[in-house]
Amino acid sequence: MVTLKDIAQLAGVSISTASRVLNHDNSRTVKDETKGRIFAAARQLGYVSSSEEGRQLYNRQRDSATMQIGCIVSVIQQKYNYHNHPYFSPILAGIESYLAQKGYSFAYIHSSKELHDKRILRKVVRDVKVDGMIIVEGMDAEIYQQIKRHSTALVGIDIADQDISIVSYDRMAAAKLAVSHLIAEGHRRIGFIGGVGLSGVMEREKRYRGYKSALEEAGIEVNPSWVINAGWDVEASYQRLKELIEKYPGQLPSAIFSASDMMAISAMRAVTEKGLRVPDDIAFIGFDNIDMAQYTSPPLSTIHIPKFEIGQVAASLLLDTIERRYPFPIKISTPYELKARASSIII
Repeated sequence: MVTLKDIAQLAGVSISTASRVLNHDNSRTVKDETKGRIFAAARQLGYVSSSEEGRQLYNRQRDSATMQIGCIVSVIQQKYNYHNHPYFSPILAGIESYLAQKGYSFAYIHSSKELHDKRILRKVVRDVKVDGMIIVEGMDAEIYQQIKRHSTALVGIDIADQDISIVSYDRMAAAKLAVSHLIAEGHRRIGFIGGVGLSGVMEREKRYRGYKSALEEAGIEVNPSWVINAGWDVEASYQRLKELIEKYPGQLPSAIFSASDMMAISAMRAVTEKGLRVPDDIAFIGFDNIDMAQYTSPPLSTIHIPKFEIGQVAASLLLDTIERRYPFPIKISTPYELKARASSIII
C-alpha cells in the first residue's frame, strides 16, 4: 500500500507538505514546482488519499465510465519530462488540482514526442475514452489534426487554433518587456539566447520577435553574432556562450535576454567561469520565473508567468467546454510580470 511517506520521499518533501498538497489544504503556501513534484509522485505510485474526501473522489472516478481527461505536453528538452520540468510541471499541477476538486482525473499524460509512437497515438485517438483533452503548446500538425478529429472537447494552452478555446499569454509583449527593462538600465548591446518553434525559423519565434521589436523601437540594431540559437537546451546555452566569449572577447554584449530561465542560468555560469561578472560585465534577464531563478547568484531577473494558475484556468475552461457552457471558443489571456533582480541591476 502506498503511503504519504512514500510520496514524500519520491518528491523530496516532508510528509506534512505532501499531505497538505494532496488534501488541498491551503493553510500554508507551497510552491507550484513543489506541488507539481508531489502530484507527479502520487500519480507514479498510484496513490489514493485515505481521507473521506479522497475516498469519495476515488469512488466517483471508479464508478464513472469517464470523468477522465487526457493531456499532451510539448516537452522539447531531452533532459526533462513533464513530471520534473520547471515550466510544465507547475502547469500540470494546476490542471490536476482543479480536476481533483471537480471529481476528474488524468487518464494519461503524454509528451508530443511520444505521439510519434503509433501505439501511443492509437491509444490517445481511439483506445482510451476521455471526456476531453488539454494540449500544452504545439505539436506536429498532422498528429494534432488526428487528435482534433477524435476529441469531443479540446482546450489548448498557448497553441494557435481559432477553432478551440485557448489559455495563453502574450509572449511577444512579455519578451519586449524584458528587453525594455535592459534598455532602461542603460544597455545598448543586448544579446539573445533561445530556440526556434515548430516552424524552425527564429524570426517567427515570439520571444525573439519581442526582443527584436524592443531593440527596433529604441533605435538599436540586432547584432547577429549575439543571437544564440541554443535549441532550448541548457547545455547548448552554456557552451554557445562560452564560445562567444572566447571568439569575441572585446566585442561582447553588455546584457542578454534569455527566452527561458534554465538557459539563462547555464549561460550565467559560462560568464562567471570565464572570469566575467554578472551583471557588471554581462547582465541577464530570463523568462518564466521558475522557482530556482530567485536562488541563483546573483538572483535572476525574469518575467513571471503564472504557470500553476494557467493550468487551473485551462482545466476550468475544459470542464465548461465539456458541459457546453459556451456557444463559441473562448480565448483567455493571463497576465505576466517583470521580476527585476540583481542579475540585471548594477547597484
